[in-house]
Amino acid sequence: MEVISVTGLSKSFKTVKAVDSLDISVQQGEIYGLIGPDGGGKTTTLRLLCGLLLPESGEITVLDRRLPEAAEGVKEHIGYMCQRFSLYTDLTVEENITFFADIYGIKKQELKERLKPLLEMTRLEPFKDRLAGKLSGGMKQKLALICTLIHRPQILFLDEPTTGVDPVSRREFWEILQSIHTEGVTIVVTTPYMDEAEQCSRIGLMFKGKIIATDTPKNLKKNLNGIVLEAHPAFAADFREMIKACTYITDWQQMGERFRVVVKDEASAADITAAAGETANIRRIAASVEDVFVQKIKT
Repeated sequence: MEVISVTGLSKSFKTVKAVDSLDISVQQGEIYGLIGPDGGGKTTTLRLLCGLLLPESGEITVLDRRLPEAAEGVKEHIGYMCQRFSLYTDLTVEENITFFADIYGIKKQELKERLKPLLEMTRLEPFKDRLAGKLSGGMKQKLALICTLIHRPQILFLDEPTTGVDPVSRREFWEILQSIHTEGVTIVVTTPYMDEAEQCSRIGLMFKGKIIATDTPKNLKKNLNGIVLEAHPAFAADFREMIKACTYITDWQQMGERFRVVVKDEASAADITAAAGETANIRRIAASVEDVFVQKIKT
């Protein structure tokens, strides 16, 4: 069942077109990811979907309600977590959660029943009496997530929730999201990290206010126009100069002594393998969402 429908959505700020004629469809229970670099329009899109901004044009339907007309009626059924930690640093973890529960009219006994499993899920139980301002970046994000979930929303909107946190906290945060997802909550998340696309049911690659491709991560990678190779050459500098001169290479990236190279077709893969020789240790590897994104913005 479709829970979010967007058609021709646009939003400008003075001369800047932040969102440009977007069409989005999100099904119940999906993790839908808006993936792209900073300045691509992801945050503006999320705020439009939450009824926090007025659209310039287009139609938005969330849970069968038209926005922005029915924004107030939608808000009690959704949760929104913004990029920056916006809770009260001089209150404890539990006090912050209680404050948000009061806003949503959750009774004390009901809060007690909801709070324990959320603290256990996020591993914040031992820190419930710690001031929010004394938490690590990853813990702050988990606390913000609990405050967003406390009223049991049907749709969760998360704006770059793992930006600025360490890799371990990123992984833990996504484990929590997957747990929430299995309970049937629909999640719409924005992120600049291409690897996080793999965690989503479907994604929209966003660039300069437009969605340039949308599908499952698996299908997008399968339909990459080209072949991805990985090379470990004996002489990195020589290999780099060689691939710079190759016209059949559509993209390449050096990571230390290792190279990731995208070529047009099988013939091109054979040509570069022959030209580089056995010492280049070239092998074919799976495409990534980042490969797809780079190819889309170049075409």
